[in-house]
Amino acid sequence: MEQNTTELFEEFKELTASEFFRRNKQMLGFSGKIRSLTIVFHELITNSLDAAEEAGILPEISIELKRLGKDHYLLKHADNGPGIPENFITKVYCQMFAGSKFRNIQSRGQQGLGCSGCVLLSQMTTGQPVTIRSRYKENNEYKGVEMKVKLDVKKNTGIILERKEIETDRTGSGIEIEFKEVSYSLSEQGAYEYIRRTVIGNPHARIIFKDPAGKKYTFERATDKIPPLPKEVLPHPKGVTADDIIHLCKTTPKKRFKNLLMDSLSRVSQAKIKEVQEATNIDMNKRPKSITWQEAEAVVKQFDLMKFMAPPTSGLKPIGSDQIEKGINEILLPEFSTAITRKPKAYRGGVSFIIEAGIAYGGKSGRSIGIQKKAEIMRFANRVPLTFDQGSCAITEALKSIDWKRYGIRDLDNAPITVFVNIISTNVPYLSTGKQSVAPEEEIVQEIRQATMKIARRLEKYIRVKKAAKNEAMRSKIFEDLVPVVITQSALLAEKDVPEYDKIMDKVTHKAKIMDMQQRLKQPEIEPMQIKTEEPKMRIKTEEED
Repeated sequence: MEQNTTELFEEFKELTASEFFRRNKQMLGFSGKIRSLTIVFHELITNSLDAAEEAGILPEISIELKRLGKDHYLLKHADNGPGIPENFITKVYCQMFAGSKFRNIQSRGQQGLGCSGCVLLSQMTTGQPVTIRSRYKENNEYKGVEMKVKLDVKKNTGIILERKEIETDRTGSGIEIEFKEVSYSLSEQGAYEYIRRTVIGNPHARIIFKDPAGKKYTFERATDKIPPLPKEVLPHPKGVTADDIIHLCKTTPKKRFKNLLMDSLSRVSQAKIKEVQEATNIDMNKRPKSITWQEAEAVVKQFDLMKFMAPPTSGLKPIGSDQIEKGINEILLPEFSTAITRKPKAYRGGVSFIIEAGIAYGGKSGRSIGIQKKAEIMRFANRVPLTFDQGSCAITEALKSIDWKRYGIRDLDNAPITVFVNIISTNVPYLSTGKQSVAPEEEIVQEIRQATMKIARRLEKYIRVKKAAKNEAMRSKIFEDLVPVVITQSALLAEKDVPEYDKIMDKVTHKAKIMDMQQRLKQPEIEPMQIKTEEPKMRIKTEEED
């Protein structure tokens, strides 16, 4: 018997954002036990770094991971940021697509899913509420609050189960959150490695991490310089679509279409408006809300035919080659390191980006697999480590396409080097919502190649000088062993005293040349390793303690 139309739609439902991601958690990056835990670290650390920098505070983050059972952990995360006002706590931790990052601005996160996604994963795997503490300043007064909350997936809001005020004389926020079906690993994709790479890309951060075995790692900051805050930039006309134009028209308070275009897009002047009007016959004095889809399409097509100045780059704030080297030297202690920050470029005609690259050779560079050293590729986007989906990433594609033999590296996969690449942009073209790999845009791949080849030439020069110095030293050692014997035996045959032969030795062994080579190989002194490890300390718990 056939169903009528009404019966077919009786089960028609609407899903909130929380319900959708509860059914599709892999779209948040939560797929696999190791990956899920690393993504949690990524989201919490990213939010802490952003909050501290926006408040002009040098970030300090404390993380403790306790194992409660097989694939069952309790994570404690705290920072020294500005804290979260009480009215916004549930919005930050329990509401999908809520945040302050929905702007055309360089940002570590851009979707408003981070913290709430972590709470959702916790709730899905344990059913337990999370504990949130926030210390903030309001009207020159310190305030503190502790809450136990759960996420109402039906309403995409938070439910406060318990609340109490706490005394404080500082700012910062923290969370205690449980997870099951996750796993801690020391692998390249694990949580520890994510922290290690974060410190390299963010040398101004200090992170203290206590692992499930009780070992404490302190990653000291390599610089006290807080990165300058990026600025919001207007979209470039070469990068907008007809839908973007229609959205602007519906939400603008402007009364004339031309004023909307000049104020909402970069590089659009009165002369450009006149050129668009002459080509499309659209009245630029029309009210924006009366613009049709066909008119918006005509404007976008005309933009594609026109010449504009390159998109503004004042809003892009790269790490900087000096800071990259400090981060690399702090963690890897290489015998050679160098870095470069390229000039801004644009992809898709209107989205500006900057490529930064660094390379480290020797020391703790590369990945240790048994007794063998393998090359290590560190991929970053807006200072954030990308630890998954390496094979599909534009960064990997660009590095693999380089002929490394030209630069003294016979086999990239089996070389004791670490290659660092960071892309800076207001709109990084990620391949998925998991934000772990960059799309292979032609301009981006080309810039990565150019940046890497330039620093590879510096490495090649170092390797060449080092090899020559080694060969010269071996030659010198042979003469140092033979010359005294020849001189001594010659003196005996001539029945004369053995003469002084230091000057002859210096000349024969090319001492001056060797010293010059050694001087050329010298790098700026690197401070001792700043990653400290501490074994867990036993302590007696008194009756008065909880």
